[in-house]
Amino acid sequence: MNGHSGPSNGTGVNDTRQPDAYAHHTTSAGPGGIPVVNGYAPSPYQAHNEAIVNHLYNAGFQTGNYADTILHVHGSAYRLHAIILSRSPYLAHLMSTSPQTGGQRTIFVQLEQDPEVTRDGFAIALGFLYSPESLNIVRPENARAVLAAACLLGGMDYLCDFAYELCRQSISVDNISEWLEFVDCIPTPSDGSSTPIEAHRIPVSRTAVFGPYAERLKEDVFRYLVVTLPNMLNVGGISSPATPQGDSHASDAGRDTLLQIFARVPFDMFKAAIESSTFQIGSDQARFRFAKDAIEVRKGGISRGQGEETVVLAFGSNNFGSSAVHVTRKLRKRPLWKINS
Repeated sequence: MNGHSGPSNGTGVNDTRQPDAYAHHTTSAGPGGIPVVNGYAPSPYQAHNEAIVNHLYNAGFQTGNYADTILHVHGSAYRLHAIILSRSPYLAHLMSTSPQTGGQRTIFVQLEQDPEVTRDGFAIALGFLYSPESLNIVRPENARAVLAAACLLGGMDYLCDFAYELCRQSISVDNISEWLEFVDCIPTPSDGSSTPIEAHRIPVSRTAVFGPYAERLKEDVFRYLVVTLPNMLNVGGISSPATPQGDSHASDAGRDTLLQIFARVPFDMFKAAIESSTFQIGSDQARFRFAKDAIEVRKGGISRGQGEETVVLAFGSNNFGSSAVHVTRKLRKRPLWKINS
């Protein structure tokens, strides 16, 4: 790849096709190429700025005209421009430490340790350095990858907030398992700050790139589990989608769905949810029975593919808060070997 202009910016080295997501968006234009939206022409200053941005995006990012920097990532090569890339602190650092030969610089972005940053997510974040046009191709299915890429590159708070909000709104029954797997990788804050969810202490490479958005997404998933989902399934309400709901009923369609989801919730989040005052599924007795049934399912090995450690379920008020139901996990003891001298 020699950095010449063309329609294949961001494709594989031997691929001359332009990604469908970056197909040129046609708009009506008035005199001088000034865009006209709904019959309204913007002020001369706004029109001039938009014309510059559109030119940068179309001629600069999409086709790579007059590029002075070649960026390699995920097996793709982009012909880009140092002055635009310098908007990203991450890319500015890479450029400052990469040699320049013949007026052109080549940089490599290694993302093997950041699987959340996908090829499409990274491409959208790159495009945003040139123009907000990239916002038009952020979707619920790629929003988390866009958020990861935007956080990694830096210098694009608006794209981060936009992608985060789309992530938050996309949490649903259909994808809750994916979100639970995601939050299970978020570590406990090291600064000692309090949080209602005590995350597992496991490798953090999958979520370290998200910065403060990781904790916000974890809280969003928690709220979905304890507030949105029970309300949506009408667990503890007057009626459920299938049958009348009451404390005397062992199960119904909504409750069964909630049980199957809670069987996959990481333990620390499961404990926090069961003990949370915002988790309203009926009386304290109903909450206790739900917790007991969920623990039985978890013992069957549904939760993360293996059996749960010994769990003690307590009922009644104590000094640990306002909840009448409390969950405690006792870790299995490792066998001790006695060595005789």
